[in-house]
Amino acid sequence: MSGDERKVVTHQLETKPQFRASCEAATCSIEKFRLLPRTGTTWRVGRCTAASDTVALRMLELVVPQHVVRGQNIRLECNFNLDGETLYSVKWYKDGNEFYRYAPQDRPPVLVFQLPGVTANIHNSTERSVVLYSVNLMSTGRYRCEVSAEAPFFQTVSDHSDMLVVEWKKKIVKLAALPEDGPVITGRPGRHRYQVGDVVRFNCTSAKSKPAAMLSWFINGDPVSDLRGTVVVDTQYLRGPHITEVDREGLETAVLGLEFRLRTKHFKRGDLKIKCLATIATVYWKSNELSIEGERPLKMPVMESRETRAQGHTHAEHILGAKSIEKCRTTVFHGSFHSEGKAL
Repeated sequence: MSGDERKVVTHQLETKPQFRASCEAATCSIEKFRLLPRTGTTWRVGRCTAASDTVALRMLELVVPQHVVRGQNIRLECNFNLDGETLYSVKWYKDGNEFYRYAPQDRPPVLVFQLPGVTANIHNSTERSVVLYSVNLMSTGRYRCEVSAEAPFFQTVSDHSDMLVVEWKKKIVKLAALPEDGPVITGRPGRHRYQVGDVVRFNCTSAKSKPAAMLSWFINGDPVSDLRGTVVVDTQYLRGPHITEVDREGLETAVLGLEFRLRTKHFKRGDLKIKCLATIATVYWKSNELSIEGERPLKMPVMESRETRAQGHTHAEHILGAKSIEKCRTTVFHGSFHSEGKAL
């Protein structure tokens, strides 16, 4: 029996014992079931279908505005096709928590649940749409619609989308949920000099936003991890991320640490460049970068040398057997000094 000829559908019923149904043979009809009692609070109902039998219930479109202005009333839409099936329920969730239920067989058919930032307008909501009254920064999140058909098959379909709330001030769209400044990179207080072999520790902080900014580190342009969290350089380099503060309006401060030991390879392209990128959805994208001077060894052929030091500079006279004057500059990790050589 092919996958097109067999369909097993699951649905959760809170007050029924749990069963599992399976087809007995490839030629069975939709009326033939074998129910296996199980423990729990869920029914699992299965059926065998012919190749010509199609699934009736399907999701057509989910409409959740991506960005909305604080204080607005918004409409969430869940369009589906029953195609002859009887509707059992429509449920709406925010971040996994149910806040609206429409069940036509219940009295009353509409039931709402209180959630921070979510106030459903019962009178203007239906089985296919929900109106949220006066959204605020706490309304930001992931919204999911789940549609279920009635017995005997209890088919269920669902879809989800994310919404970000912004604020309108002085007739200009001000993204009040976003940080006022870009991310800040901080290191060990008072530490300005490093050498190859040192362990460097930096924090990237993005202050006061809703939701918290997603932070990413880059070393010489290479991401330590990409925006999906996939490790590119070394997962051991990262510390966090952490939410270090939540103010009274629910604005969050995010911190991501970076810690690693300096190697010569970090300076193959010259100075070491470390960058932190902060992003929020598609509306905020800011970065901060710092540059650290790298160590480069002094390269001069020497047969005999005499060094003298004066006024913080280093001078060296080299016997090279050539009548030319060569000048070189050596940069060290904690600063720089000049070395001038004169050939005799």
